[in-house]
Amino acid sequence: MYDTRAEIACLMYHEVTDHPSDTGFQRPAARQYAHSRSAFRDHLERIAARSLTPRLVYELDFDRLGRHLLLTFDDGGKSALDVAEELSRRGWLAHFFVVTSRIGERTFLDAYEIRWLRSCGHVIGSHSHTHPDIFRDQPRGRMLAEWRDSSAILEDILGEPCLAASVPGGDLSGYVLDTASEAGFRFLFTSEPWFTPQRLGDCWIIGRVCLKAGMAPQAIEQLAQFRGWRRAQLLRGLKAVVRRGLGPLYRMYVAHITSPAGAPGIAGAAGVPDAAGSGSPAASASGASAAPRRTPVSAAGPNAAGRESTWKR
Repeated sequence: MYDTRAEIACLMYHEVTDHPSDTGFQRPAARQYAHSRSAFRDHLERIAARSLTPRLVYELDFDRLGRHLLLTFDDGGKSALDVAEELSRRGWLAHFFVVTSRIGERTFLDAYEIRWLRSCGHVIGSHSHTHPDIFRDQPRGRMLAEWRDSSAILEDILGEPCLAASVPGGDLSGYVLDTASEAGFRFLFTSEPWFTPQRLGDCWIIGRVCLKAGMAPQAIEQLAQFRGWRRAQLLRGLKAVVRRGLGPLYRMYVAHITSPAGAPGIAGAAGVPDAAGSGSPAASASGASAAPRRTPVSAAGPNAAGRESTWKR
């Protein structure tokens, strides 16, 4: 891989809501990532107090020395609309990664809402099609299909190339990176807490810190200032050791916590698609059929907000 001179503090959120049953995945694992609206406002106030302004990945020159802050929101739950309104009060923009098989479901964005977010200037990217929860365990062919199906749906909705994605569960492997690049993504966001992007072919690999509910606001403020990342890396590494040691037990655990609340199913377990899989009613209802993938024709990337992009393919 090729390292860059730029450094990026990328913060990963999921849901921002006072009513978790109204947005995003309805399963035990999702609750730990749902921040209250007041807590989120506090986070933004602390970031603003440090004179930090979040950027968009399309704006960055990765070969130029500098530090940048990015905000990302995974899954595509309804709370993205409230997040966008809160960000608009400060004139800030962010990245929203959508699980496309869920589009149009009760607790997820529909096609109109996705277009509205994009019209506000936010980046819309893929979070796979069905969100397999141990993505790195999937066969290579399925990984590629997950990326391509979701990308085609978002391109159909937005009428522009989909060049950014985030990894479901965040775990990496060589296949995860290779298939994302092969699917045409130029920016792949992970859950690995590093702030120095790396380049694989035409795709930039960008690390993030996952922010859980109840996390001390002071800790989030420090992360936005590039402090506390070594501790996050250590914790992530320890968890990886535990996952490898547990083996099949870890897969059983993931299957349990990612099943809908009160249900014993194994949605999202390795090799098992979620209930709303490819060709689900959700995708059809949104008007977002899985169209054939279009080859990106712009070297400048999406630029609906009228900003000049400095990145290169």
